[in-house]
Amino acid sequence: MSDQLADAVLHTISDAIVETDREGLIRFWNPGAVRIFGFTAEEAHGQSLDIIIPENQRKRHWDGYTKVMETGETRYGSGDLLAVPALTKDGRRISVEFTIIMLQEGGKPSGMAAIMRDVTPHFEELRRLRRELAEAARVTT
Repeated sequence: MSDQLADAVLHTISDAIVETDREGLIRFWNPGAVRIFGFTAEEAHGQSLDIIIPENQRKRHWDGYTKVMETGETRYGSGDLLAVPALTKDGRRISVEFTIIMLQEGGKPSGMAAIMRDVTPHFEELRRLRRELAEAARVTT
């Protein structure tokens, strides 16, 4: 990949690209992450991922993250698209889909990278359609 392409991908505004170290501290936060989550790169850098993880999701997230850093194995590293709730700087809950990449140094896990997309409008539209279908089913029975 050319340096020009790598720079363009990493600095896109359409998708969030976030890199964390072994402890889950943010080391890279691109313009897409700024747009989606509201934190500037300066505000996010060095912070825990907890700034974007809803409190009720944190234990599950950190249990999995710690296990991956200890074992070097993840069941989500093969291109699986994951969907989770996330938090923005102003406290709003949004829905994000993402893929993860385990980073390695010297053959050992050194952190993770995630490419995330805000799918909140799509998620809300699906929820609305499901409600309408449920209501229509009630009316016809």
